[in-house]
Amino acid sequence: MVQLPTVSAELDQRGPQPFEDFVALIAELYPLVHEHLSLERITDFGLLFRWQGATRSEPVVLMAHYDVVPVDEADEWTYPPFQGRIADGWVYGRGTLDDKGPLLVVLEAVENLLAEGSTPPRDVYLSFGGNEETYGSAAQQIAQTFKDRGILPWLVLDEGGAIVDAPLPFALGEAAMVGVGEKGVLTLTLSARGDGGHASAPPRITAVGRLARAVDRLSPSTFPARTPAAITRMLGLFANRASGGPQALLRLLATFPSLTARAFAAMGGEPAALVRTTVAATMQQGGTAANVLPSQASVTINLRIALGETTAATVERVRRRIADPLVQITVVEASEPSPESPTDNAQFALLTDAVAAAFPNASTVPYVMMAATDSRHFHRFAPAVYRFAPLEMSNAQRASIHGVDERVEIASLERGEQFHRALLQRLQ
Repeated sequence: MVQLPTVSAELDQRGPQPFEDFVALIAELYPLVHEHLSLERITDFGLLFRWQGATRSEPVVLMAHYDVVPVDEADEWTYPPFQGRIADGWVYGRGTLDDKGPLLVVLEAVENLLAEGSTPPRDVYLSFGGNEETYGSAAQQIAQTFKDRGILPWLVLDEGGAIVDAPLPFALGEAAMVGVGEKGVLTLTLSARGDGGHASAPPRITAVGRLARAVDRLSPSTFPARTPAAITRMLGLFANRASGGPQALLRLLATFPSLTARAFAAMGGEPAALVRTTVAATMQQGGTAANVLPSQASVTINLRIALGETTAATVERVRRRIADPLVQITVVEASEPSPESPTDNAQFALLTDAVAAAFPNASTVPYVMMAATDSRHFHRFAPAVYRFAPLEMSNAQRASIHGVDERVEIASLERGEQFHRALLQRLQ
């Protein structure tokens, strides 16, 4: 799987063949899945398998994606990123964690259950998208297909959290971090015009300078900090496992959400991203030569919108904060934040049981996803959508996602298969 460069952002350069090769490869590797499950191609990149259950009750949807992000040729990998090298009990390569490893353990579990003659009590769908990294139009159409056919999923499970150790600086122990909601995505282009000419005689403010000022005004404090209910529940669960000073601190934070919001915002990084909308300038464009003033320039801004806020209100806040009518704001992409899925239902209890079967030392903890997943297309109409990839990930591994030396331990893949097998066997 890793050896196939299914880079959705490079579709124009590489063509669709790696994606078709991937479809052919899983047909070869998982013959029972293809014999017993029906496969429907939805768009050129969406694969929807249906495993018919004993009854026609609300189905389970297990999601993953088989496209990957590009590789920067300047990065130094221990092994080539599309070699799929197995070394010392690990598989190295682009996509091992995001998201071919999580996809593989779903297929492994279903294949093994079919070999045992198993039939689930309710329908099970496997929804695999081939363009999640480029906004997920395949998954969007798959979700729309469910809606058009009047099929309301009982449970939707996609990539997201993982098995992590010490998820917060003061929260020790192993935890299965299950995303019960995800932040919205908003991509804006800020553009400005100015007088071109020779750089030796610049005006008081150039197009680039105007944009630099606008970006500088979008500080981390642009958006207020608020603590989602999922984070309060997360802190309470961590407090139950702690002792001494850490326990007292966690209980204090779980009791006073406003204090948590201020504390997490002050910490910066991931803790801050859990409690507020984040804003980051990611790309700049303008100019043709070192000594020429550009007549126009642009900056791309990526925002991750906190639960409870909206894209429209976020754009308006950005406009007010920049406070410059000569900076044009264009919305490139806008996806609303999700609602929070409950944790006091049978679906979350099932996830907790499956985690206990595969990772007995891990507690199942709800949290809010900061990145976007294909499951966001389901949460518009499905009440129980969760985001969890059943693989153990260290801080270094998490940093390798979209980065250098992405890798997964084979033993972790085995436990991921056990998670999905336990989940499917415990269905009612």
